[in-house]
Amino acid sequence: MNDELEVVADADRFLREVRLARGRAESTTKAYAEGLSLFLRWCDRTGRDWRTAARDMGLFMLWLRWTPGNGGQQQVVVPGPGAKPVRGDTRINKVLTAVRMFLVYAVVNKVAPAWVIEQIYELGDDRDLPMAARGESGGMRYRLRARHRLQEPETAIDRASDEEVVAMFLACRSARDRLVMLLLSRVGLRPGQTAGLHRCDAHMLMDSRSLGCDVEGAHLHVIRRQNINGAWSKSKKSWVMPVDFLVVQAFDQYALERHEVLGAGGSDFVLVNLFRPPFGSPMTTEAIGELCESLSRRAGLGRRVGPRMCRHAMASNVVDAGGKWDEVQALLGQKNPASPQPYLHPKPSRLREAVERVPSPRLPLGGDVQ
Repeated sequence: MNDELEVVADADRFLREVRLARGRAESTTKAYAEGLSLFLRWCDRTGRDWRTAARDMGLFMLWLRWTPGNGGQQQVVVPGPGAKPVRGDTRINKVLTAVRMFLVYAVVNKVAPAWVIEQIYELGDDRDLPMAARGESGGMRYRLRARHRLQEPETAIDRASDEEVVAMFLACRSARDRLVMLLLSRVGLRPGQTAGLHRCDAHMLMDSRSLGCDVEGAHLHVIRRQNINGAWSKSKKSWVMPVDFLVVQAFDQYALERHEVLGAGGSDFVLVNLFRPPFGSPMTTEAIGELCESLSRRAGLGRRVGPRMCRHAMASNVVDAGGKWDEVQALLGQKNPASPQPYLHPKPSRLREAVERVPSPRLPLGGDVQ
């Protein structure tokens, strides 16, 4: 939409393609829509045609950094020493990504001129890529590289320590909240995957053939589907996640708690509202984040431990216990073998043991170090 709240037909068709044809998450489509709204608003206010505005993308970046949104009182660009930017580098890059995808869509569909591609991309080669990302042929390959991209500060996500996870677990006031904590920190599910679990996905028996499932042992089926609570699995593939006896016991205790409140009613989702209306409706992804924030505060941790930190803790603990990278990749439901890298936070004790395993150099009798 533009400033007049009029639907821009080409942008609307692009967003429908992203959501329906490309199968992107609703949250991703919403983020693209917000980015396009800023781009169209800038074009409208500066008298530019969005089809050819790519030649002034640098000015758009300046506008993004300093111009408040509709909720701000100030509607002009006011850069200057000491002024706090309205949007950071990470946010600007996300907006630019949405705009680039939209403009490519417009060129492909003959809505925007072909030269727009040259304004937003430059021809580059793969020499600046890591070896793992290059082709197997050994020759140099060319690729399109975004012309407008800010250097984002590196912000590594820390893992939740075992002590923090235990403190949050003990701060839980219900069996449902304890199950949520285990699904995040012991199973390693994302919030969307946790909130999107259906009761038919949980097979807590040692033998599930009576349920039509040949997978041995207790496990969860993590499936990407359209859910009424907006929960969405980031991974496109479905996979089976084995669970241990702690998770099985948590499921049993939660089943009893849920039956006391709802009986045989409630939705087909595993995690539902039990303590406030609407009773029996599925928990949302946002509610799981709010629960983690509340537990962090209740446990007196001094910092907010989020769901992603719990997922990092699970992956790190698997490696610390002797797990291999391919095992971590499979347990996290990841496609790329390099994807587990950001999730691994080795214990300091394991790093020290690695150093101590290196043998000391031996001196020859009566000689000096060469």
